[in-house]
Amino acid sequence: MPGINRKAKGTKGERDLIRFFNEAGWSAIRSAGSGSSRYPSPDILAANAIRRLAIECKVTKDGKKYFQNAEIEQLLTFSRKFGAESWIGVKFPNDPWYFIMPEDLEETGVCKAVSVELAKRRGLTFQELMGRD
Repeated sequence: MPGINRKAKGTKGERDLIRFFNEAGWSAIRSAGSGSSRYPSPDILAANAIRRLAIECKVTKDGKKYFQNAEIEQLLTFSRKFGAESWIGVKFPNDPWYFIMPEDLEETGVCKAVSVELAKRRGLTFQELMGRD
């Protein structure tokens, strides 16, 4: 049953982000079936009158999170067609959410990855993503 816990943890993380965006005055929705649809779709769409964000979200208990290249390509494809900025939202234990641009992910040769250190160095916090330092 560990897969169910992991899915529930990811869903809770996505719902937390939806709340953060809405409390910040943005509109945001979770994309149903993200990752299981044959059409590219991000986990979250968030927007205000000026910006549109397509976000792939990951919650992990590890110090590094890996992404399949196809997963990143789908995010980029959707964002390009939708006219949205592409972001990876990642939540590590005992850290806030960090948002990193797909091109800033580490290239491992087989896939892409983000470590806690990379997220802290290249990523933005929620407040920074919103344009509020």
